[in-house]
Amino acid sequence: MYGAILGDMIGAPYEFDRGDKTKDFILFDPRKWIRYTDDSVMTLAIAKSIMLVGTDADERTMKAAFVDRMQDFGGRYAQGEYGGSFAGWLKSSNPQPYGSFGNGSAMRVSAVGWMFDTLERTREVARWSAEVTHNHLEGIKGAESVASAIFMARNRCTKDEIKEYIISEFGYDLSRTCDEIRPTYHHVESCQETVPEAITAFLEGEDFEDVIRTAVSLGGDCDTLTCIAGSIAEAFYGVPDSMKAEAVKRLDKEFLDILDKFDRDFRLIPLIYVEPIEYFPKEIRDAYFNEEEQ
Repeated sequence: MYGAILGDMIGAPYEFDRGDKTKDFILFDPRKWIRYTDDSVMTLAIAKSIMLVGTDADERTMKAAFVDRMQDFGGRYAQGEYGGSFAGWLKSSNPQPYGSFGNGSAMRVSAVGWMFDTLERTREVARWSAEVTHNHLEGIKGAESVASAIFMARNRCTKDEIKEYIISEFGYDLSRTCDEIRPTYHHVESCQETVPEAITAFLEGEDFEDVIRTAVSLGGDCDTLTCIAGSIAEAFYGVPDSMKAEAVKRLDKEFLDILDKFDRDFRLIPLIYVEPIEYFPKEIRDAYFNEEEQ
């Protein structure tokens, strides 16, 4: 999830077309407020939800967890950054989907792309994660397409294979280059005008950092667009340690704990980076409750 979070952080200062639409900028400019926004908060809420109920949970259980964690995190973090309808949903005692096709469903879905063993299950849970708020077809499509791209990227599919699947399954137009998109692109918050552009930035980027720079250079809803592009780029390229360290410095402990557990339980981490106890299966590790017992 660091790819999504870094995209959010780096893109945030340029949201609302405040950038110069260039790839040549300081990633962590000390003159700018580099911080996480609602995009990262909701991304982590979705991940935490699945961790709590388990990857085999049914639709009703999973959706209830999504609502609970999103309302909890939304009430405690990044307050004042949520859009009108979603802000109302966060505070509702009876939250219901409201037909949104905004890009929020796609920005928060990245964990789903890592946590399941099949593309079919990945798409199913991505759909559920969207439907608690974004039950419009385009909102659902945005979440499913991003989760699918992440699943395929982490399973070593080529960019051509990912592109072909996204076009055939979701009907997005990925024929334009970033150079063609950039001149007329503006701030817009719909899935259908954010997700294709984010995927295109990923497809054109030569490494993780280049994907981030390319996404920011498009302008528009930069934190969300770059969050989406970064989430796919992480699965394809990985995230440089130096950039991950910049994210860590800016995250609350609760978020770091989620990320640490997520990386150990759902990502393949080279053994050189883990403690000996981590060589053991998760079920064995969870049987020990403190460091002395481990």
